[in-house]
Amino acid sequence: MATSFTSTATAHGGQESTVLALNNTFYHWGAIVVAPGYADPIQFAAGNPYGTSHISNNGTVPPGDTELAAVAFQASRAVTIAGALKTGLAA
Repeated sequence: MATSFTSTATAHGGQESTVLALNNTFYHWGAIVVAPGYADPIQFAAGNPYGTSHISNNGTVPPGDTELAAVAFQASRAVTIAGALKTGLAA
């Protein structure tokens, strides 16, 4: 299982393309990539269905409540799907 998060210094700094590039590496490794999609309303606020991202304004702005909630949802989704796959494989 793999899921991606990225941070860039500026808006339009390549957040989506960075996450997609990370995911390509994960596919190469044979991982199952769990993207957040728009499976939770927080992703509409976070704005990236491929993986959570953050704009740090050259490292001066830490992730805020929206980004942290989006990461929490993304992590929970990855753990839930991993658990379902593990259970399915044990059967």
